[in-house]
Amino acid sequence: MRAGIVAGAGAVAGLWGVQAEPSARLDVLFATGAHLTGLLAGYGVLVMLLLMARVPAVEHGVGADRLARWHALGGRYVLSLCLGHALFALCGHAAHTGADLLAATTDLLGYGAIAAATAGTGLLVAVGATSARAVRRRVPHETWRAVHLLTYLGAALAFAHQLVGPDVAGHAVTAWLWAMMHATVAVLLLWYRGVVPVRQALRHSLRVIEVRAEGPEVVSVLVQGIGLDELRAEPGQFFRWRFLQRRIWHTALPFSLSAPVRDDTLRITVKAAGDHTRRIRRLRPGTRVLATGPFGALTAHRRTRRKVLLLAGGVGITPMRALFETLPGGPGDLTLLYRATHAAHLVLRDELEHIARTRQARLHYLLGPSGAAYDPLAPQALRGLVPDLAAHDVFLCGPPGMVEAATAALTRAGVPAGQIHSECFTF
Repeated sequence: MRAGIVAGAGAVAGLWGVQAEPSARLDVLFATGAHLTGLLAGYGVLVMLLLMARVPAVEHGVGADRLARWHALGGRYVLSLCLGHALFALCGHAAHTGADLLAATTDLLGYGAIAAATAGTGLLVAVGATSARAVRRRVPHETWRAVHLLTYLGAALAFAHQLVGPDVAGHAVTAWLWAMMHATVAVLLLWYRGVVPVRQALRHSLRVIEVRAEGPEVVSVLVQGIGLDELRAEPGQFFRWRFLQRRIWHTALPFSLSAPVRDDTLRITVKAAGDHTRRIRRLRPGTRVLATGPFGALTAHRRTRRKVLLLAGGVGITPMRALFETLPGGPGDLTLLYRATHAAHLVLRDELEHIARTRQARLHYLLGPSGAAYDPLAPQALRGLVPDLAAHDVFLCGPPGMVEAATAALTRAGVPAGQIHSECFTF
């Protein structure tokens, strides 16, 4: 996937290089820079939309959490390219006409396509501003999501500008390829983010059948439907859930399956982490459910070794619990380490201990506050609990800080990076 994205950027740069006309004139230099940044910005917007199109082959192969990180990182580059394109174009026009920057700006905005692109850039900047970490923490998820939808309008306005630009419109084949690339991504977005969820809802008729308390601010929700084997949901994967009940119907959030699919029943286990998740505790039996998925690459297909270590932190235990029950293995092949600040925060404890006894697997609770003198995730501590640690595949899921610290500790303990498979939970 990374190679394909980079190769595409190289092809776009090659398109610019073929059309570029070397010159030492200031206006031409600015125009050349505007053409390159504009093409790369247009391509970048297309890649950002593709990453979030929820194409199953991409989500399963790369992992939804990694795609989200690429999307966030790529968004910064795309915004920089958009702003760079605008600045180069403005300076180039000013240098060519001899006007000042204010007059050049007024003149450029008189062109409809440029005005549309400027509006689109403004929308993308607004999306980027609300996605900044400092702002995101203070903005409700529903507000952030609503603003993020402006990306589609911004991309459409920018596309209208690109089609009349000299780099694309100057050649019929180039214009056709550019339009087909955008049409393909648009179809994928409409299909996987629009048609598929509605089709699944109609086909499987999901409804809540039980909400069960599992611990302090933690509940399991059982959802039953029709023909759920058609979904081919695997332990370790997640769905994006939308519960059609007042005050929460408008938001879809990702929750992993906390048990294998049985008797056309799906189960998720949710910890209250905000207004939306707190309202899930008040779901009524019979509530209709829209579930899109399955997504995620933290499945048995990642396994490369006979022995497996499952390492979970907090509510990250949910996909680990499903894998703990279903991963093939004999006595001693499976080990689960569960990190929590206190024994009262352990979720699904009875089920985990039953699975450990039944499968003759090892189960250890790593208790204690973060930042304590003794770190149960330190390399020497992990090697003490799992002596042949480097011979294990490691499946890792938990809060971002815990995943980062555990990954570093596992690497220092001698586990090759290719044997560490992680998924990071954050909202």
